Amino acid sequence: MKYSKATNYALHTMLHLVITEPEQLVSVHQLADLQKVSPTYLSKILTKLVKAGMIESTSGANGGYRLSRKNPDPSFLEIIHAIEGQASLFECSQNHNEGCLIQQVMIHAEEQMENYLSNKKMSELAVQMKAYQR
Repeated sequence: MKYSKATNYALHTMLHLVITEPEQLVSVHQLADLQKVSPTYLSKILTKLVKAGMIESTSGANGGYRLSRKNPDPSFLEIIHAIEGQASLFECSQNHNEGCLIQQVMIHAEEQMENYLSNKKMSELAVQMKAYQR
């Protein structure tokens, strides 16, 4: 199973915003520099996170991004869905009248993974990072 690079950047961006003071704005250039990615590319990812209500943006010379006050502790699954959408990872290529048994197995596995990711919060990683930095 493979997620896009955009999801990778989104997860790392969100972790950085979680460990940043709530009121502090972080510019797209700072976030891009941290991940060694183009600010233009990262801004497209940030737009999706803003639309999903996970981060807030402020424009202007001192503008930037911060966690949304409405959802200050997003789950991994919320972030992944904001970038990848909610379509199933597996689509059965065969036409079956009564359903595809392989599809049923894959959907069950995906549900278990989604359950795990929905219970995994960015704040948990932030606590671990702070413990390692000491």
